[in-house]
Amino acid sequence: MTPIDERAKALLCVRFALEKKAYDLVLMEVGALTSLADYFLVCAGRSDTQVQAIAQGIADNLGRLGFRPLSVEGLTGGQWVVMDYGDVIVHIFYEPVRDFYDLERLWARAPHVKLPEPYRSQAEDLRLGGEAR
Repeated sequence: MTPIDERAKALLCVRFALEKKAYDLVLMEVGALTSLADYFLVCAGRSDTQVQAIAQGIADNLGRLGFRPLSVEGLTGGQWVVMDYGDVIVHIFYEPVRDFYDLERLWARAPHVKLPEPYRSQAEDLRLGGEAR
């Protein structure tokens, strides 16, 4: 396994989530606010099946690169999947559940990472293609 830093790992999670059409994607840099992780990735799926597919896509692709999650919660239900990769925690929500928990509000002090291209364009296209929140 080639060593990569936590930002690169977070961007890989973004890439793999976008490959499964995750939308309303936000990458937050939380390392200065908590010891839990350096980055939180928050994204949504339009159904429980899509939420599960996004999680599986991230797990499969990171697994091929030698990264295994410390834990995964919520995969069977598909409403809110949390994948803990140590320095990166991925939250994948079914849209109504995301609205209810509103993690962005809870972590409002965390800076949002400006995504590099082509991820920024992909995320914007998926956001515009979905229903307004």
